Amino acid sequence: MKLKPLSDRVVIKMVEAEETTASGIILAGSAKEKPQVAEVLAVGPGGVVDGKEIVMQVKPGDKVITSKYSGTEVKIDGEELIVVRQGDILAVVE
Repeated sequence: MKLKPLSDRVVIKMVEAEETTASGIILAGSAKEKPQVAEVLAVGPGGVVDGKEIVMQVKPGDKVITSKYSGTEVKIDGEELIVVRQGDILAVVE
């Protein structure tokens, strides 16, 4: 199944959290923070949203940082994805 976002929505998949710290300590599952870096999988067309022209500034393949608890989680073909508004994306990681 393929997910195609509408309007100013973006489909993202969270990037896995690091398993070890910079000093080499292996983290237990409960010690890991919820990741905020995600990969963009699909982007809506933009257009007029709430009377304003929205130009999409991200593209599939971009790594982005999102607000911590933003978006709607969906499960498609056993894969956990999140649908967010472009406004919930804080930055593009280069």
